[in-house]
Amino acid sequence: MKYRKLGRTNWNVSEIGYGMWGMGSWTGSDDAESLGSLQMAADMGCNFFDTAWAYGSGKSEGLLGKLVRANTDKKLYTATKIPPKNFQWPSRREYSLDDCFPPDHIQKFVEWSLRNAGLDSFDLLQFHTWEDNWLDDERGIMKMTDLKNQGLFHAIGISINRWEPWNGIRAVRSGFIDTVQVIYNIFDQNPKDELFPACREMNVGVIARVPFDEGTLTGNLTKDSKWPKGDWRNTYFVPENLNPSVDRADALKPLVPSGMTMPQMALRFILGEPTVSTIIPGMRKPAHVKSNLKTSDDGPLDHGLMKNLEKHRWDRKPNKWSQ
Repeated sequence: MKYRKLGRTNWNVSEIGYGMWGMGSWTGSDDAESLGSLQMAADMGCNFFDTAWAYGSGKSEGLLGKLVRANTDKKLYTATKIPPKNFQWPSRREYSLDDCFPPDHIQKFVEWSLRNAGLDSFDLLQFHTWEDNWLDDERGIMKMTDLKNQGLFHAIGISINRWEPWNGIRAVRSGFIDTVQVIYNIFDQNPKDELFPACREMNVGVIARVPFDEGTLTGNLTKDSKWPKGDWRNTYFVPENLNPSVDRADALKPLVPSGMTMPQMALRFILGEPTVSTIIPGMRKPAHVKSNLKTSDDGPLDHGLMKNLEKHRWDRKPNKWSQ
């Protein structure tokens, strides 16, 4: 496993981190298998684990706490997120700070998340939704700064709405935040335009989420893919999204080098962007852990393949189904 600096935190975090959404609230999750996968990742050198209260109403945070207590000999970086008060993802322009992150709500959920995990502090605490215009109301960021100064967490981050990397640049330039979490993958390359240069300028760490485009870049989806009742992917992969996603993934399959899987190619493409500090693929099974963590040792793709993959950029705008 290779490591990179997480911006001005100066933490050395694993290039491949661990996204814990799936084990909190996706169908088909098994707690024993999840804990085994988490432990395997820690044993293989993964040291950055990203969760949120919303991942099973604290269930995923509880699993992270168990992992930390089982590995007191290792430094595992813990990151979680405060849900918006209105529980609406994504945020919208008309939502105010009071709709989403009033100070008392921030206080309550920081305390709840710490209790869920059984930890004295988190390394990173993030807003789970974000609007740059919330900076006009200083109560939110000042409350976070106060709680940080109390030692309840050690760095402040934001998680940017899907397909809106512009809606975080002001926060990056404000100097108040330490990290930004954003979708970046073979299809979603637009953070390179403005967000990444701002992060480099301000030394803000970048956490790349959704490396497989919610599963499209595994190459396993078809236009007939279905999920169990209640699984959020049924509302995300509506035909107007699923069909072009599968077509674009199929167009990538001839580019996958011999001996490499499409998910490995997808991760190694992201590793080719030096602004990214860590990638947080969702992993619920040991086989996924082994395959994904191996990509750090393998390193970035060769220059020619990177250039070919850059041509598959897909600029999208939020829709009613794009939570």
